[in-house]
Amino acid sequence: MNRLHQTRWRGRGAEAESAAPHPNSTGRSLPAPPLWMRWLPLFYVAAVLAIEPITPVEWPVSFLLIALPLVAAFAHGPVMVVCVTVFAVALEGVLAGTPCCAGRSVGYLWDRHYVAAYFCTALIGTLGTILAVSRMRRERTLATVRFVAEIAQRVLLRPVPHRVGDILVESFYLSADAEARVGGDLYEAVPTTYGLRLVIGDVRGKGLFAVETAAALLGAFREAAHDEPDLAALAGRVETSMSRRAADYAASDMAERFVTAVFAEIVTPDRVVRIVNCGHPPPLLISAAEVTELETDRSSPPLNLGVLVGEPYRADEHPFRPGDQILLYTDGVTETRDRDGAFYPLAQRIRSWGVLPPRELLDRLHHDLLAYSGNRLHDDTAALIASYVPHEPRVPTDPHAL
Repeated sequence: MNRLHQTRWRGRGAEAESAAPHPNSTGRSLPAPPLWMRWLPLFYVAAVLAIEPITPVEWPVSFLLIALPLVAAFAHGPVMVVCVTVFAVALEGVLAGTPCCAGRSVGYLWDRHYVAAYFCTALIGTLGTILAVSRMRRERTLATVRFVAEIAQRVLLRPVPHRVGDILVESFYLSADAEARVGGDLYEAVPTTYGLRLVIGDVRGKGLFAVETAAALLGAFREAAHDEPDLAALAGRVETSMSRRAADYAASDMAERFVTAVFAEIVTPDRVVRIVNCGHPPPLLISAAEVTELETDRSSPPLNLGVLVGEPYRADEHPFRPGDQILLYTDGVTETRDRDGAFYPLAQRIRSWGVLPPRELLDRLHHDLLAYSGNRLHDDTAALIASYVPHEPRVPTDPHAL
C-alpha cells in the first residue's frame, strides 16, 4: 500500500498525486485528477485564441473548439462538461461572425460550415457528458474497493506495538500493485510472558486466496503465542491450525496453501533471540560491528507442508545484546531486480548505511528499493525490525536545587 504509520507503504510511491482526493457522497475519497488535467480546457481555449489572430480569415481555427468538451470530460464532471459545451458553441459563434474579433462579417455566423461545427460540438459535448458520468462511476467503484481493502488491511495487518520493554519495533508493507492495499505478505509482533514474539511470512499465491491464508496464520499465531512456552512448539501449533483449515478446501488447493515464515522470540533478560525458519529468507542481525545472516543448519519445512515432510520444527539461538537489531523480511526485498536483472543486495546495502535507528532504516530501505527497481516492483514487500534499546535510568532530581 502505503499512508505511513507502523505499516508504512501501501502503494509503489512512484507518483504522488498533485491534488488531494475529494470525498463522494459516501464519505470515501475519490481519486482526484492531476492539476494540469483540470486546467487543460482553459489552456486549450487560450491556445485557440492565441492562434486565431495570426491565421488568415480563410483558415478559421475555431473548429478546434469542437474537441473542447471531450478535453473537459477527462477531468471534470458531467455538469461542467455541459457548461463547457455551451461555452464552446458560443465562442465558435463569436469567432465566426464578429468583425471586431475575428475580422469576419456577421453573415459567416450562419454559414453551413460553422453550423456544422455547432452541431458537431453539441454531439461531442453529449458524448463527453456520457464519458464523464462513466468515469465518475468507475472512480466511485475504485474508491469503494479501496475502502474495503483498507478495512481488510487493518484487520489483517494491524499496527505492531512500537515499544515492548526494551525493544523498539517498526514495520512496513510495500505493495507491488499501486491500487492494492493488502496481499499475501504478513507480519505480527506479540508481547508474551515468554518474551516478544515475532512472525513474518509470505503466502504462496496472490489475491483473495493468499489473503485468506494469511489471515488464518495470523489468527493462529496471535492465539498460540501466549500459550506455547517453546518457540518450536509454537510453530508446530500454527502448522496444525493451518493444516486443519486447509483440509476444508479441495486437495489441489490444500497442496498449494503453504507459507514460508520466520518465527522469532526475543528474551531480553537472557540477551538471546531464538529463530525458527520455515523455508524463509534468513533474518539479518545488525550490530555495531557487522550485519550477519542468521542461517540455520537445517531449515524447517514451510507451514502446511510439515505433515507431508514429516520433519519437526527446530529453534536456533543467537546472542542479542543491547544495541543489536534483527531485521525480518519477505523475499520481495531480496528478489527485487534492477534494470540489468541483478537481485537487490540487502546485507551489502545495510552495511553501507551504518547503524541507523529502526524507523530511519526502514525508510531508507523503502526508498532504496524503489530507486533500485526503477519503481517497478514485481512482488509485495514486507519488513519487520526489532531493536534492543534499554531504558536509561532516570537521574533523581533534587527538589531544593536551583
